[in-house]
Amino acid sequence: MKIPRFAVLTVATLALASVAACAPADDSDDTKDDTAAASCKTADLSVVTPGKLTIATDDPAYEPWFSDNTPSNGKGFEGAVAAEIADELGFDAADVVWVKVPFNTSYQPGKKNFDFDINQISITAERQKAVDFSTPYYEAAQAIITLKDSDYADASSLADFKDAKLGAQIGTTSLKAIKDQIKPAEKALVYDDTTKAAAALQNKQVDGIVADLPTAFYLTAAEIDGSVIAGQFQFSAGEPEKFGLLLAKGSKLTPCVNQAIASLEKDGTLADLAQEWLAESASAPVLK
Repeated sequence: MKIPRFAVLTVATLALASVAACAPADDSDDTKDDTAAASCKTADLSVVTPGKLTIATDDPAYEPWFSDNTPSNGKGFEGAVAAEIADELGFDAADVVWVKVPFNTSYQPGKKNFDFDINQISITAERQKAVDFSTPYYEAAQAIITLKDSDYADASSLADFKDAKLGAQIGTTSLKAIKDQIKPAEKALVYDDTTKAAAALQNKQVDGIVADLPTAFYLTAAEIDGSVIAGQFQFSAGEPEKFGLLLAKGSKLTPCVNQAIASLEKDGTLADLAQEWLAESASAPVLK
């Protein structure tokens, strides 16, 4: 293990940062912190395995969030964010352990075999009943993917999809967006993972699939031949969808990962990583 980067701050600065990280979120915040005082020294961190930081994500781990389905290589946006957070918390790469946890089981109640899960998990009030979330590390729009020769490829609004057959991965806000925002006449089709949803579109079993925008760019570029992003839209009444680290309910580690994220946001690391791995996402047309 190593000394956390924020440990080299002056005593006064560290005290202020610690108070800010452990303070209760206001009503406008999407996360809920443990308000109890917490030491964020590496040796004092409450982790599932002493001396190790255990991080979870799904398998496969998709581009552009990870690279080569190898979360431990520190590549892809979330792979790099996880590596930076581990560094902030004082863990060398050799002390980081990755475990596989399916997306739709990660936010279920109960004991966790990881310290935090990073897997494009949107912060929602319903999920917060069972788990903790960190402060957001990324805000994402949703996108609808169709085939280039589809009647829906030139859609300009969500209303244009009212007669479309749409699908998305189980347990995702993409699936919720179909039901609550797009509201097609036909019931949404549900898939175990994004790969199966993509195959359904490729085989023309659906007219379109919904995914977060960066994933949509990867799918159209590398996975679904002849596909296109019909457009992007904001999830839930115009509010950006926010991704957070998922932790066990009441985790004593939550204030410390919040402090780490705040440090990475302040020094520009999160913005730099988003630019490196997710920059193309801004180019998709907006569906009204």
